[in-house]
Amino acid sequence: MTGAATGTGVRRRHRRGVLVALSALLLIMVASASLAGSGLLADSYRVRAADDRRVPLAVLGDSDSHGYRDSLAFPPGSAARGGRYRQAAAQWTEVLDELAGDRVDCGDFGIWGGRQSVVRALEAIGCERRAPRKQDHQFNLAFSGARCADLLRGPRRQVPRLLTLMAEEPARWRGGVVVIRIGIVDLGGEPQLDRMATDPDDAELAATVASCIADITAARAAIRAAHPQTRVVLVGLFDNAEVPSFQERWRTRLATSNRRAVLDRFDGALRALAAADSLTAFFDDRAWFAARWGGRDDDGVPAYRAVQLAGLRVEHGAGDEPTHTALADGHAGLVVNAVWAQSLSRLLAEELQLPVRPITDAEVETFVRGRYPAAR
Repeated sequence: MTGAATGTGVRRRHRRGVLVALSALLLIMVASASLAGSGLLADSYRVRAADDRRVPLAVLGDSDSHGYRDSLAFPPGSAARGGRYRQAAAQWTEVLDELAGDRVDCGDFGIWGGRQSVVRALEAIGCERRAPRKQDHQFNLAFSGARCADLLRGPRRQVPRLLTLMAEEPARWRGGVVVIRIGIVDLGGEPQLDRMATDPDDAELAATVASCIADITAARAAIRAAHPQTRVVLVGLFDNAEVPSFQERWRTRLATSNRRAVLDRFDGALRALAAADSLTAFFDDRAWFAARWGGRDDDGVPAYRAVQLAGLRVEHGAGDEPTHTALADGHAGLVVNAVWAQSLSRLLAEELQLPVRPITDAEVETFVRGRYPAAR
């Protein structure tokens, strides 16, 4: 009787093991079918031709880098990313791809990443897959709403997914570059700007700055550990008090100096990281904007100027027409992103010594005219 019971138990355990194995196999098949049905199977990577000498460029970040052509996140007909001027709008990554695509490789344009439920299921069986699902260049892992923590943690963590891509062609990424542009979601909201203006030593703000810098530092370290020769660009934090919708806020000398003190701490930490490593460069976003469109004076009063480009007078303000620096939804407009991409191309060539011919003024003007025929 004992032997029979033991045999029965063994058979039951065996059946359970078979069922578990079959369930796991079914899960893999369902997940794979779901991904394949959306063109997302295994984050397939097209290995480039041996004579492809373009510099691969990856992006980690938030909506300041999420491509505007993403019809999944920004459906045609929606008010986002340009509204009725959607065809004229372009993110800096899209400008770079169009004007420097023969020198810089942002990856194939397509739908990448999986639905979060599917990605979680694949992770449960040890498969690293990217999320969220979006339509963009393959090496652009930035997504709208991303916080600094999303670089390394959570279901939408960007760095591990990027490293999976880079591992497909490690030799090629020795001459590549990763742009990290993040932090505005953590530190650019109205509540955060209010605290900055009131008290630059606010404990919660200090903790947020420290946490962001720690995440960016860890992200660069992870990239450097796996790919020691890959260059990194650290983009400083934009002052969101410059956003047109905030123009009536924080118009005092004290509020302005307080806010700048917090932003300087963030940027200062990134500058120090870049200064200690010849393969890392710092892009000063605040100084870049101020050099072209100006900004608030020391009393917090707007003192902007217009920029003439491609026959357009581009003023600091919000509106979907390309004559504004910002779209109606607050994101950078056509001309801002075109000139930003040009400046980045110069940084890649001059500071990081990459074989990238900088985008010319003539190319920027031709691009803007092509996007917005009303430009003379």
